[in-house]
Amino acid sequence: MSFPKAFYKWRPHPWHGLSAGPNPPDVVHAFIEITTFDAVKFEVDKETGYLRVDRPQKTSAQPPTLYGFIPRTYCGERVRKLSPNATRGDGDPLDICVISERPINRAEVLLNAQVVGGLQMMDNGEADDKIIAVLRNDFVWGHATDLSDLPPILVDRLRHYFLTYKNIDPGKSDSPVEIGKVFPAEHARAVIRASLEDYNEEFGGV
Repeated sequence: MSFPKAFYKWRPHPWHGLSAGPNPPDVVHAFIEITTFDAVKFEVDKETGYLRVDRPQKTSAQPPTLYGFIPRTYCGERVRKLSPNATRGDGDPLDICVISERPINRAEVLLNAQVVGGLQMMDNGEADDKIIAVLRNDFVWGHATDLSDLPPILVDRLRHYFLTYKNIDPGKSDSPVEIGKVFPAEHARAVIRASLEDYNEEFGGV
């Protein structure tokens, strides 16, 4: 049996080989690493692009939303400047939390996400912002274009999760996590634009 040449293409690296989305910074691609069902922290291996087990979570809390990153973004100096108390960017792609009414129970999926706001988070002095978005065309949350369109409890759960998920991990709890403010869609778009520019500078836009 023979296959067409296109069959033999390599799988693209989810950080570098996918686009940032159909209409960034408003509608972006989110590559999902962790679901709301996961008690293990997964993250993309930067060398291979495959999902790697980082560590089991020691707390009983599970992520309140889907969690991943926006392809072709990088948290460098431009992102750092938007987080006044940070000493540097964290050198990773920009994190994103996606709210979906229907359960999505598998990771390594790509979805379209409408940006609505974010958390200005610092981890051990590094800018580690979390963009908040809703699943595009979601029948319950798809109307949202700003955090003001969502119940405050959804954002409260995200804040609580990120402020406490390292609490009983000896290897992580010495890295203080701070959330300076919750920001609206306008600032979230500025952070995304900065991360896209940081990516182009760091990797040459390739």
